[in-house]
Amino acid sequence: MLIIMRKELKLRINMKATAAAPSNIAFIKYWGKKDEKLRLPANSSISVNLSGLKTTTTVKFSKEYKQDKVQINGQVNKKESIRVVEHLDRIRKLAKIELKAKVVSVNNFPKSSGLASSASGFAALTVAATSAAGLKLSEKQLTILARLGSGSACRSIPDGFVEWIAGKTHQSSFARSIYPAKYWDISILVALVEGEKKKVSTTSGHKLARTSPFFGTRLKNINRKISLIKHLIKEKKFREFGQLVENESLEMHAIMLTSTPSLIYWQPATVAVMRHVRDLRHQGLPVYFTIDAGPHLFLICQNSDLTSITERLKTGRFIKKIILNRPARGIILTSNHLF
Repeated sequence: MLIIMRKELKLRINMKATAAAPSNIAFIKYWGKKDEKLRLPANSSISVNLSGLKTTTTVKFSKEYKQDKVQINGQVNKKESIRVVEHLDRIRKLAKIELKAKVVSVNNFPKSSGLASSASGFAALTVAATSAAGLKLSEKQLTILARLGSGSACRSIPDGFVEWIAGKTHQSSFARSIYPAKYWDISILVALVEGEKKKVSTTSGHKLARTSPFFGTRLKNINRKISLIKHLIKEKKFREFGQLVENESLEMHAIMLTSTPSLIYWQPATVAVMRHVRDLRHQGLPVYFTIDAGPHLFLICQNSDLTSITERLKTGRFIKKIILNRPARGIILTSNHLF
């Protein structure tokens, strides 16, 4: 019996697993944290997973590795590797193993540019590593664990439209699906514009949020906005939904602009595309923008208007590339390993 148990343990922990996670874009955003260590957000948020932005990660635990090996997009970056190893340590502790791991991760979109690559990255890492380590965690538990790696990673695990409940403790801050991916026929166009890799990380930006004189006012109104956006999604009231999402994005950037020191993630092309979007609305095409902590824009429209809007956007000289997204399911395990 002892020999059999040891054999089963060896099989369980000498495994590899691969997970594919979508990036996500928040309609109602969070900016600022109430607990840096636990990555508890200052407020809850509402997001949707994106079908066209994905991170795929393979993790293998094995006795053959003397140290952890981390490769992201074909490169080894010491700073990024430290965060990955810290997350692996959390998972090793849960699984009660000490084996080192090899991690290979690939994005199909630019990283460190405001497209939530850390969200999809740590979601994929969490699910691949826990599976490789033999852990059987619920979706809620996975979102809590992913949050420790990168806050918004918890939103890339459930399906479709997602609510991240801020909570006040480690166990009460988690993400859940509020509507499946196919609930609403909308499209999210990622408009990539000219711009260098951002100089101030999202993590650093969060720390400045409370220095804005408008931060307290934002928090007082945020729960009302969350209730409203959930209602608008439920009723599929697109124009009211789009206007709220656009205004919310500008409000978050107002906090950045008025923090000390101030943060300006936009590029001239960012503002040009904002104006182009509003021109399209004046022409009768309902399309709205939102922006995360970067220069690129997420343009939201109804599928019935997608062709017309895409054709008009292509005439703009400020957009380098357009990536079409639809609301997507959350994270999946796959047998298509990267090594």
